[in-house]
Amino acid sequence: MRKALMLIFSMALLLVVATAMTACGNNDAGTTPADTAVVETPPPADTDTADNDAADVPADDDVNDEVAAADIHIALVAHSPDSILDDGSFNEGAWQGITRFLNRHGLDLDTHRSFFIPHEASTEARLDFISQAIDHGANVLVLPGFHFEESLYIAQDMFPEVNFILLDASPRNAGVARVQPNVAAIHYAEEEAGFLAGYAAVMEGHRELGFMGGIAVPAVVRFGHGFIQGAEFAATALGLESGEVEINYLYLGGFAPSPDHVVTASGWFAGGTEVIFAAAGGAAGSVMTGAEASGGLVIGVDVDQSGDSDTVITSAMKALDVSVDDMLTDIMNGQFRGGIEHMFNAAINGVSLPMDTSRFQNFTQAQYDAIFAQLASGAINVNSSLTMSDIIENIELVTVNEM
Repeated sequence: MRKALMLIFSMALLLVVATAMTACGNNDAGTTPADTAVVETPPPADTDTADNDAADVPADDDVNDEVAAADIHIALVAHSPDSILDDGSFNEGAWQGITRFLNRHGLDLDTHRSFFIPHEASTEARLDFISQAIDHGANVLVLPGFHFEESLYIAQDMFPEVNFILLDASPRNAGVARVQPNVAAIHYAEEEAGFLAGYAAVMEGHRELGFMGGIAVPAVVRFGHGFIQGAEFAATALGLESGEVEINYLYLGGFAPSPDHVVTASGWFAGGTEVIFAAAGGAAGSVMTGAEASGGLVIGVDVDQSGDSDTVITSAMKALDVSVDDMLTDIMNGQFRGGIEHMFNAAINGVSLPMDTSRFQNFTQAQYDAIFAQLASGAINVNSSLTMSDIIENIELVTVNEM
C-alpha cells in the first residue's frame, strides 16, 4: 500500500510540476537548468561497510539481460540546484565515465546521455527528477552522492526495470539500508586516498598542513581522517619529532564556493599553513583562490584537479569514471552486479594520486609506488572510523588542531 501511495504521489507531482520545470540536458547539448530554489536537508547517517567480495553475486534476471550498447540511455541526476555538471569533482568524474563508455562504443553523446538538475534540494524533488529522466527515455541512472539515499530507496521499487548506479552511498531510509537487484551501490576507500595525500605531503617536505572538508558527511570525514594517518605514517618513516607536523582541521559547512572560504584559506596560509587538502567539492575552488593570492598550495579531491589551479600539487582521487564505466559495461554484457555494495579501494585501483600531473619536487614515483603497494596488499590498514577520537588515540607525532 505504501509503495502504491508513493507511486500515486510521484505521478501526481510530476503532472503538477511538468509545465514549470524542464529537465536539464547535458552541457554539450546546450540545455539549461530548471528552477533553482534551494531547501536545506540534513546529511544522512553513515553507510555500512561495503563488501569487497560481493562483486561476484549475480543480479536478478529481470535487470541482468544482455543489452545492445545502442539501447542504453544514461541520465546523470544532480542532487540540488547548486550541483553543476562541470564541478571539477563528483559530477564531472561520473560524467567522464559515462562519456568514456559511449565513446568506446561509438555512440552519439547527445542522444545517449543527459543531465538533470532538480528544482530544489529535497528527497521529493530528487525522486521527481529521477521519474522525469526515466520518462525522457533513460534506462540507466547514475546518482552521485549520499543525497540520493532516501529517494533511491523509494525509486528502486517504483522502477524495477531501470538500472541505478549509486555513488558513495546505499539506498537508505530511517537508517535502514536496502539494495535491490537493479541497484549497484558503489563506495570508495576515501580513507586510503586521504592517507596517500597526507603521506605525500609530509614526504614532500611540508610540515604545516591543513584540511578543509565541505560537510562532515562520511566520505569527507574519511578523507580527513586518512589524511591525518598518512601524515603520521610519513612522520614516523622520516623520524620526525612529536609536534613537528601540525594539521589545522576544519569543516566549512557546505560544498559551494564562498568568499568567506577564500578569506579563511588565505588566513591559514598567512599564518604559516603550507598546503591545504580541500575535500570540499566546489568550495575547493575558493581554497585554490586563497592559495593563489597567498602563495599557498592545495591538494585536490575526487578527480585530478591539477588543471584547476597551478597551486594544486596533487589530488586524492576516487575512480569515479572507472567505476561508472565498469558498471555500464556490465549492463551491456548482461552481467550487472546489482543488489550488492561494491568497494573501490587501492586493491583494485579504486583510489590513487595522479602522479603524472602532480607537482611534487621531492616525493618520487618510486616512493609512491612503494606506499601504494603496501595499501593494496593490506600491509597498511587505514582506520576508516568516523570518530576523531578513534583516530587521534593512535597519533603520536602529528598535532591536530580542530578548528
